[in-house]
Amino acid sequence: MTRHEAVIRALRHEETPILPYHIEFTSQEAEKMARATGDPDYAMRCGGFLHYMQYWGYPTERVNGTERFTDDFGVTWNRSGVDKDIGVIDEPVISEPDLALYPTPYLNESRIRSECEELLASREDRFCFAGIGFSLFERLWSYTGMENALVWMIAEPDFTHALLDRILAFNLRVIDILNDYPFDAVYFGDDWGQQRGMIMGPKLWREFLKPRLAEMYRRAKKNGKFVIQHSCGDIEEVFPDLIEIGLDCYQTVQPEIYDLASIKREYGDRLAFWGGISTQKALPSLSADEVRGVIRRTAEIMRPGGGYILAPTHAVPQDVPAENVTAMADEFRRISGL
Repeated sequence: MTRHEAVIRALRHEETPILPYHIEFTSQEAEKMARATGDPDYAMRCGGFLHYMQYWGYPTERVNGTERFTDDFGVTWNRSGVDKDIGVIDEPVISEPDLALYPTPYLNESRIRSECEELLASREDRFCFAGIGFSLFERLWSYTGMENALVWMIAEPDFTHALLDRILAFNLRVIDILNDYPFDAVYFGDDWGQQRGMIMGPKLWREFLKPRLAEMYRRAKKNGKFVIQHSCGDIEEVFPDLIEIGLDCYQTVQPEIYDLASIKREYGDRLAFWGGISTQKALPSLSADEVRGVIRRTAEIMRPGGGYILAPTHAVPQDVPAENVTAMADEFRRISGL
């Protein structure tokens, strides 16, 4: 059985002898692991069963030699702080609820297509997919700032709907490009949760995001692809909604938020899960042996009946000790049975 076949069967809720897994790293942790192991390609070598990319605007235009970068959406990201991969927005580009302030984004189609082709050429036998990061709510607040995004959902609903329609129209153009390629899935990144409950609450999520997500999922499934949705935080209140509109796999499953046995029992026959190994608590804080134990117990809960991809809950951050990373990678390989 290839890695590709193992993931396909997991997403179809078929239990197999091979358990798919995936590991990815922040740039700072990848550099640390390269130094610790003496292998400059360590992060790439221990990745696992998945091979993917996400388009989120290419913030590559450096501003005046600083650590500030402007993306295809006209948003400037400041990477001078702790986060060197994404950064934080300097200031909203839409400071008032006025569509005249909307900066028409640049659809960098040639670069997207080039990256799709490179991804497919290097897929080997892995499950291969592409998607859109900062796909809806995150794109909204990157334009407006978080406070305005939440306030305007209530105080300026017509404007918020209109702006989200602009974002949706752009996303559908990107999805159409991705659908030109034989990917296995389309991935959407969009954080809606916090440590307890949803940032905007389920009512506003259903009003502003759900109908547009449904349209994105329908377009993504046009050629029989799976749909994968990323959201950090606690979004269990809308699991039934996501299943209703066609979601196949939810990432990321944070054990400090979810009762793993409960969500597996309640939703595991209809929704596949990707994640489960905490980058918030377990990996930075436990010993290497304790990390191995956590991985074994998590797999015992989530593996039965298929529908699970074993993984850290996010890209491994820079505060995780190297010995815990190597312990995790070794245990993932052992448990996977590949």
